Amino acid sequence: MDRGNERFEQCYRCYSVSFINKAHLEKGDKVIMPPSALDRLASLHVDFPLLFELTNAPVGRVSHCGVLEFIADEGLMYLPHWMMENLLLEEGDIVLVKSTSLAKATYVKLQLHTMDFLDISNPKAILEITLRSYSCLTVGDTIMVPYNDKKYYIDIVEAKPSPAVSVIETDCEVDFAPPLGYKEFEKPAPSLHSNKRPLEVEEELPRKIKFVPFSGSARRLDGELAAMPVSPLLKQNSNVGNETVASGSYTSRQQAGKLVFGSNGNRPQNKTTKVCCAILVLMAEVTHAIQIIHISLK
Repeated sequence: MDRGNERFEQCYRCYSVSFINKAHLEKGDKVIMPPSALDRLASLHVDFPLLFELTNAPVGRVSHCGVLEFIADEGLMYLPHWMMENLLLEEGDIVLVKSTSLAKATYVKLQLHTMDFLDISNPKAILEITLRSYSCLTVGDTIMVPYNDKKYYIDIVEAKPSPAVSVIETDCEVDFAPPLGYKEFEKPAPSLHSNKRPLEVEEELPRKIKFVPFSGSARRLDGELAAMPVSPLLKQNSNVGNETVASGSYTSRQQAGKLVFGSNGNRPQNKTTKVCCAILVLMAEVTHAIQIIHISLK
């Protein structure tokens, strides 16, 4: 105890409130201290309501609380279990207790651990009722809200005007941060080709060779290649026609040692066969002319 600064300071061995059958104290931040603490506080000029700073020196964790009763055994102190978890205290560990004075809260920002708390019919009313059991809030702490046999945990993210504030008889603005693990819907990133003009996209498509009619080669009855006029379509698609004619001429120059069926380009033609074919062609033309004359005479 520091009498010069009129500040209470004492170390106690701490245990959870369940050791003294007071599990209902888990709904707030009230602790139970020994009667000797009340005697020392009475002799000091401390501010009311009584608020304390709890410190776990080995790990450097600090929190704040209020007091409910002075009925604990000497040298012992009983805390809500969630508060011991915030301070990283185990049953029987030593905690340093100091009296303190905190400013009234004007703003508190909370962060839910899960979205389940918002599924309650009236979460605002439940939160207001729960905070009535608290004396103060400390940034970095995680408070517990029990409801319908379920425990909801909420982090204290921000507090004004100081990191530790009193919530006794004060009008406080409460804000909520996005729950832990919450991810906003992300719009798909625009593709690299989205800014291209339609003509540029069409140019990237593979060009297909269109079908060109009458692009093949012709042969006479005697087997020789026949000279034929070039079609206008072939003039528009000269490249395609050249490739087709080239493929046709390729059949007339077949490689040695390969068998190609359906081509007469390499077969020797004798003169007798050529003469006979010419005579047949001449006879067909004469016959056709006679038929035309006969029809005109009628």
